[in-house]
Amino acid sequence: MYSKYINQFLIILLFFLCISGCKKFIEVEAPPTSVNSENVYSGDNTAIGVLTAIIAKMNPGLTGEGSISSLTLFSELSADHLEYFTKENMTYMAYYQNDLKATFTDRNPALFWRHSYTQIYIANAAIEGISNSTSLTPLVKERLLAEAKFMRAFYFFYLVNLYGDVPLTLTTNYKANATLGRTPVAEVYQQIIKDLKEAQTLLSDDYLNNTLLTSTDERIRPNKGAATALLARVYLYSGTENYANAEIEATKVIDDPKYSLTAPSEAFLKNGTETIWSLQPTQNTVNTWAGFRFLLPETGPNGWTPFYLSDRLLNLFNDTDLRLQQWTNKVTVDNTTFYYPYKYKVAPGSSTVTEYEIVFRLAEQYLIRAEARAHLGKLTGTNSAASDLNAILNRAGLGLTTATTKQALLDAIILERQRELFIEWGHRWLDLKRTGTIDAVMSVVAPLKGGSWEPYKALYPILQEEIAKNPGMTGQQNPGYTD
Repeated sequence: MYSKYINQFLIILLFFLCISGCKKFIEVEAPPTSVNSENVYSGDNTAIGVLTAIIAKMNPGLTGEGSISSLTLFSELSADHLEYFTKENMTYMAYYQNDLKATFTDRNPALFWRHSYTQIYIANAAIEGISNSTSLTPLVKERLLAEAKFMRAFYFFYLVNLYGDVPLTLTTNYKANATLGRTPVAEVYQQIIKDLKEAQTLLSDDYLNNTLLTSTDERIRPNKGAATALLARVYLYSGTENYANAEIEATKVIDDPKYSLTAPSEAFLKNGTETIWSLQPTQNTVNTWAGFRFLLPETGPNGWTPFYLSDRLLNLFNDTDLRLQQWTNKVTVDNTTFYYPYKYKVAPGSSTVTEYEIVFRLAEQYLIRAEARAHLGKLTGTNSAASDLNAILNRAGLGLTTATTKQALLDAIILERQRELFIEWGHRWLDLKRTGTIDAVMSVVAPLKGGSWEPYKALYPILQEEIAKNPGMTGQQNPGYTD
């Protein structure tokens, strides 16, 4: 995508260097002094280091707003679950008031575009280099290819859901990439599904350490379960023809004995049985980016931690809901009470690691299967939408669902996705869009946040300078964005 990334191996070197400061948590073989395709992919350790670096870059601690993990913050600001207290930061305000501009340059809306295409470029370089290597251990080679294709699929999933049609860059030929126009979402989904199916075939059932040959309790490298979890989500998002596939793939994860729903108090601890894939800390004193960003001090919101939960979200919970009790917390300042996300409870400064940032967890798979089954007409009884929904409700300490019709169940499932998945990886923003409810919700919410709403704002703009760099995208800005 980016013509400025002329030398793929300089980028790989940068990624090696980026993780050198977090070696305590992510052990990576020291890179060779001369970085090129032959020596990077001639040995297992350096080739593994490339993929380790891609994963590490997802969760770079204090610089999290330059990574995909900050989607948790920015998409929730765009939606209806977060309030912004100080209203001082231009970038936060642009997302919060749904006022993104194609020429906005101060921590601009190209954050996810640039980061994602950089990561995709590295994944493409890895796929090419690993495929051409004749000296890697065969099993390591297979698993590295699988990890690279999984990561490419992961980033394309978020790109199409944030921006719509996007260039489908599958090589490191920057000249060819610069002439690519935007590929329709349906075609991008086809490639995502292809990549994930290939990853499923090659990834290990077990979680592996950084040799890719030995099992570990650390759930920090993607395994077959992670690829299957994302595939289930993609099938659900891609619509009617794939609901049956979404049910099948989610069932594979749910039936895997490695995974089980835990008590809410244990759901976000590192390496728990609910975790399908998580990100290991990359800085010694920050367990998770979410803990760093959302935990409020006793003095309440401030310039550094200015976010708190909206009444719109809080009012969805019953007082007896264990998630309200255990996944939110509050501070009261001058008779005003602020509730904040408390899924991750370890504040910055702790050198003891008890939490990892969870990317996929089992509860989502139950909700995916419930929604797919509702669409398929499997409404009540054993192996139904209702039974899957009840698994989540029971874990939350609530009674069984009373919904019995298709629409009532779909409404209940979407409500449960709000209560279960709030402040996690953009779920609310993406759910509003894929269910066709975004205009109804945001036309009410946006004015309450001091902004305004138009339907075109469901897609983020592409920074105009990015379009200018790539002639194939000339005239292909998302509708509605002129500046």
